[in-house]
Order: sequence, then structure tokens, then C-alpha cells
Amino acid sequence: MTTGAFERVVRRAGARRAEAAEHCDLCSAPVSAGHRHLFDTQRGELMCACRPCSLLFDREAASEGHYRRVPERRLRLDPVPTEALGVPVGLAFFVMRADGTVAAYYPSPAGPTEWEVDQQAWRDTVDRCPELAGLETDVEALLINTARDQQQYWIAPIDDCFRLVGVVRREWKGLSGGSTVWPEIERFFAELQERR
Repeated sequence: MTTGAFERVVRRAGARRAEAAEHCDLCSAPVSAGHRHLFDTQRGELMCACRPCSLLFDREAASEGHYRRVPERRLRLDPVPTEALGVPVGLAFFVMRADGTVAAYYPSPAGPTEWEVDQQAWRDTVDRCPELAGLETDVEALLINTARDQQQYWIAPIDDCFRLVGVVRREWKGLSGGSTVWPEIERFFAELQERR
């Protein structure tokens, strides 16, 4: 291989790595590993955001448009009575929507499974856990982990919740999840504790 050909191979490999790196979904600037996210309320999607773009969408500005900056608050709660919410599994998260309804999701090997929460049951739960009254619509969630004798209840950003969905999708094997999914879920919650 000639020097020129070698240089072209190296340049192409660098270009492929640069293309594979994450970019801001608004301005296409590269973003760092710890970048912020925006939630597009019209499309119901999370978007990567560079620092300047994420700063454009603070709470006040977001109320006028359809982009909401995902907050970074992670708050561990005392046990929350969730039986009335109809949680069929030990991992789930609950998101208040702008229209006042509450969507519940649980991570599955096929992605997030969604169901609608009874509004009165949600109001009763908020009465028992007043911290939930401060959830930011669309961008924060009540995240619960009662699987395998765990008792973890969090107010968490939705990007963390969907990261958990990714962990379950990536690691789940067979009918019961296999040997790697539960250690990875435990690691996720340990990291959540460290990042609060």
C-alpha cells in the first residue's frame, strides 16, 4: 500500500468515526457523551442537543414551543404505593402528559410497552407522595423498580427511563431475561444513585 493510499484509508476511517459520533438534532454540531436532551412534544421523541441548543430551551422558553429540555433532577423517594396504578411488572415509569393524563411504560425486550393510568388512581398516589405533584410534564417520570425484592422509587428524567428500556432490549435473552439483564439493571440503578 502506498503512503497516499494509506493516508486515504486513515482519513476515511476517521470520517466514518466522525459520522458515527452523535450530533445535535437541531443544528448538527457534534455532542459530547454527557450531552443534554430535548423532548419534542409534537413528535413525542427525545432529541440530542448540544449545549447552546439545550440552553435555548429552558423552562420558560419551552412553554411557548414544542421543545422541552429534559431536566437532570434525580430524586430517590420513600416507597410509593403503586398497586392501584396497575403496574403488571416490577420495572415501570409514569409520565404526566400536558393534557393531564398519565402514561405508564414498562421496559420489555421489544421496547417500551405503554398503557394509560386511571386518573383517580394517579391523583390518589400523588396525595400519598406529594413530591409527585412537582413532576414536569412530558420530561420527568416516576421510575419504580420492585423486581427481585428491590424497593426503588425515583423521580427521574425521561432520557434515563428510556436508557433503561435500551438496557432491557440489549440484554434480555430468552423468556426469563437470561443471566446478564438483571446485573445490568442493577448497574443502571447504581449509576442513577451516583448521578443524583
